[in-house]
Amino acid sequence: MSIPDVAIHANRGQGLARDIRRMGIFAGRRLLALLLTVLIGVYLTILIANMGGRVDDLRMVQIRGEVSELVRGDPAFFDLPSEERNELMERQVQLEVERLRLDQPFILRSFDYLYQAMILDLGRAEQMHSDAGARDVYSIIVERLPATLLLFGTANLLVFFISVYIALILSRRYGGGLDRTVIALAPSSAAPAWFYGIFLILFFAFVVPVLPAGGMVQAPPPENRLAYAASVLQHMLLPVLAMFLSQIFVSIYSWRTFFLIHSSEDYVDMARAKGLPPRMVERRYILRPTLSPIITSFLLMLIGLWSGSIILEQVFNWPGLGSLLFQAIGHRDTPVIIGSVVIFAYLLALTVFLLDIFYGLLDPRVRVGLQESER
Repeated sequence: MSIPDVAIHANRGQGLARDIRRMGIFAGRRLLALLLTVLIGVYLTILIANMGGRVDDLRMVQIRGEVSELVRGDPAFFDLPSEERNELMERQVQLEVERLRLDQPFILRSFDYLYQAMILDLGRAEQMHSDAGARDVYSIIVERLPATLLLFGTANLLVFFISVYIALILSRRYGGGLDRTVIALAPSSAAPAWFYGIFLILFFAFVVPVLPAGGMVQAPPPENRLAYAASVLQHMLLPVLAMFLSQIFVSIYSWRTFFLIHSSEDYVDMARAKGLPPRMVERRYILRPTLSPIITSFLLMLIGLWSGSIILEQVFNWPGLGSLLFQAIGHRDTPVIIGSVVIFAYLLALTVFLLDIFYGLLDPRVRVGLQESER
């Protein structure tokens, strides 16, 4: 190998090491910023879920009521004088207060709750339990998480890939009948998915009863795996269709406009002038340069996945994280509320972090981790 070749390889190695170092610095800074955001969001959730400590007063009333019913309903304490019975109830209440640390100031307990939440030590639910009977918040959430991932992941993947494919077709047939139809239907995406879900349930579950109105699987669940999967798929059709209708037209319109703008670039006209096939032009000169915005859009759709599940899951009685959070709010089950928000926050932070990393890797124009003096 000649001396110039050795120098070239050395420069390439130094450049690669420099890029890796800068990417590592950038990733570390973004990770710290996201963790700080999650920390603030979780602490605000703790304050709101506990109403600044006012929930403690409700807990005290609840504890006194439960202890009073337990003592008065026990035949062993019937013959006790009322004074002794009241002292016994007070001792039981005090033991429960100490166990829950309600005798400490709320501000101290709030930081302890924050630490436990950040390390996913979510404690025990006060009212709710998992289908298996577990009172552990982590078990309750983990039991519901796959249902949300299945439903919203399926719907968003369908919307993303179908909208990109149709948008490419419309960018070749600008001004055609299908193009005008999509433009006319784009405002229909202003309605949320649960709005379409109500009408879909009314029609396909009651007017023409061909699909179930809600739930994830028929009762009792089939024992055969194929029959179980078929039942889940049947119950998924309506909520997936509701999400599909609420997003597809505006997604196609957005991508169609995006591809039209990029297809008018000079380098695309040059490729067409060379006589390259239309498919090759789309793949190499339109899709490849727009890969970064495509990945960005896909991950932003995933962010919508984590945050848009509460109402839709309630409409379709889908046993996911959204319905769990709604039920926890109704039961005032603070540990489950905080745990659900923590999981949502971590999923959002992970999605945003991956978005930043992918964007930095895919787009060579983004020089990540550089100070202004280095540019």
